[in-house]
Amino acid sequence: MMHKPLFAAALALLPLAAQAQTAALPTDPAADWSVATSEHRIAVEGGKVWVRVNGVIGQGETPVILIHGGPGGTHLGFGTLLSLADQRPVILYDQLDSGMSDHPGDPANWKPARFVAELEAIRKALGVERWHVIGHSWGSALALEYAAAYPEHTASAVLSGTFLSTSHWITGTNLLIRDLPDDVAATIRACEGPTPPAIEVCEPATAAFYDAYNGRPDRPAPTSVMLAYRQRYGGKGFNPELYNTMWGPTEFRASGSLAGYDVSGLLARVDGAKVMFVIGQYDEARIDTVQDFLALTPGAELAVVPGGSHAFIAERPEVAEAIFRDWMNRKDAAAPGH
Repeated sequence: MMHKPLFAAALALLPLAAQAQTAALPTDPAADWSVATSEHRIAVEGGKVWVRVNGVIGQGETPVILIHGGPGGTHLGFGTLLSLADQRPVILYDQLDSGMSDHPGDPANWKPARFVAELEAIRKALGVERWHVIGHSWGSALALEYAAAYPEHTASAVLSGTFLSTSHWITGTNLLIRDLPDDVAATIRACEGPTPPAIEVCEPATAAFYDAYNGRPDRPAPTSVMLAYRQRYGGKGFNPELYNTMWGPTEFRASGSLAGYDVSGLLARVDGAKVMFVIGQYDEARIDTVQDFLALTPGAELAVVPGGSHAFIAERPEVAEAIFRDWMNRKDAAAPGH
């Protein structure tokens, strides 16, 4: 959830036709996902967000929007899931102050409610009646908040790499530290203490934590398409100021505005039959924590990606894509009037 990525990466809404910049749909979205069918700049509270669509809204099955983590992350990690566009429109976007979206830099915008309203503004601008919302990490909290606020527009909600509660997350992270080799665990604790050692001592220990739970060493190398897209991305990637303001300077404790954040109570308000939790086998989102969330959501499902960490979408792309595809197909088939 709350991690710095491993690579650096209001006005009335304009008519959709005026916003869109259309390109040819690639014959194989998985082969060249860098090409979008359309790109949009959509007005939201505080500025405009950048949105891309693979597929055509109104054609195919129910659209899906993918909600990135951070706070301050970008859509980039969802590239492998654009293979889903062979069945349904796939919508990616960067949250305000991240990536390709506007960067007004106003902390007044950095509130969960505004990020949820941002999603609804995107839905209205694109003309989507109902969509699947797939959130990862911090994005899973936004997906749950959205599903609770707009059930009539939510075909399903996927809470992947599940973050819903800061206190649960911090507890889980500290339990995972305990499972690391003794010297690494001791170094991380010292680095989080009142008189931390030098950064040269702390960085390798933090890297060991990430290798275990957030980007395992056996993950696939970036493809040529991914590398080309990063170059095209123009360096407008992760926003550390946003991350630090909302979360804090380190992975292992929260000192920002999300320090008391907890939306697990919303699980009782949503239709559990439309909720799926997805985590990696070695995820920072610990399986026992997510099972507690599952117990609060009658009818919900849980999928665990074998061999995956918090970065399972990039590490096990075929498995992740198959889980999401099967889930949405089943929910679509069960929807009234399908």
